Amino acid sequence: MKVGVFTSVYNDRGIDEVLDKLAGFGVEALELGTGNTAADKHVGLDELLADPAKAAALRRKIEERGMVISALSQHGNPVHPDPDLAAHDHEIWTKTLQLAELLEVEVVNAFSGCPGGGPEDRTPNWVTCTWPDDFARTLRWQWEEVLIPYWSEQLTAMRAHGVKVAIEPHPGFTVYNTESMLRLRDATGPEVGCNYDPSHFFWQGMDPFTTIKALGSAIHHVHAKDTFLDAGNVARNGVLDTKGYDRLSERSWYFRTIGFGQGEDVWRDIVSALRLVGYDWVVSIEHEDGLLSKDEGLSKAVDLLRRLRPSEPVGRMWWT
Repeated sequence: MKVGVFTSVYNDRGIDEVLDKLAGFGVEALELGTGNTAADKHVGLDELLADPAKAAALRRKIEERGMVISALSQHGNPVHPDPDLAAHDHEIWTKTLQLAELLEVEVVNAFSGCPGGGPEDRTPNWVTCTWPDDFARTLRWQWEEVLIPYWSEQLTAMRAHGVKVAIEPHPGFTVYNTESMLRLRDATGPEVGCNYDPSHFFWQGMDPFTTIKALGSAIHHVHAKDTFLDAGNVARNGVLDTKGYDRLSERSWYFRTIGFGQGEDVWRDIVSALRLVGYDWVVSIEHEDGLLSKDEGLSKAVDLLRRLRPSEPVGRMWWT
């Protein structure tokens, strides 16, 4: 199990500086943004597709520092009800698949997307309850007429490029929890899997050990990000919170560096559960902590993961 970092945390710095810094932290893998909400600051998607030699040079830079690319990330909404926005995000997705094949990267991270409430809408509609009946009808339409057809159509391209998608369950999108993730996978194919980010599960009340066991082989990639729940604010307002992330003291929850939200024991359980289901790829740190600097947050997260991760295969059990 390798310790990785999503490089978007250093979007204000050049790629060479980022590579040197992360290698110095002891990072072993990089997750690179290629566009949409995962801003393309370190890759140059169009430039690398136009010149495969430059793509090879980027991969060499990374490998020379003892690191690999865990995934390319292009978190967008390819089923957005505004056709122009949907077309833009779909184009980035398509180009990212091409670049993944060029770089020999097997995983592209994504969101499921969220359609509108019906064919005439121009803004997404995230349904969180089944009544009044309008919501139940909306949800059926979103799944049956938009989401499942879109991702089913993407299987051909994924297979052609030898790439899997890791969809990050995220509130605000149609796939946001364990059940919706498995529903989309069952309706499409095994290439459609999960980018498991427990930070979005914590505040919804889901247990990481339970969700990891349920997802099992559907987990294609993992984010390491924590969430702190402010018990007083939750008791007063619940967990649905639309206040800005600049108002941390008022929010019911906010993101933290791993170990600073749910505690080290929870992260020990997460690493153990991942091993239990056979996940042995990269755990990629995503720094979105408003209380720790980038450097401090990343260094603490790397140190914790390096301590907790298994460093060698299990082998034969003592009783065999």
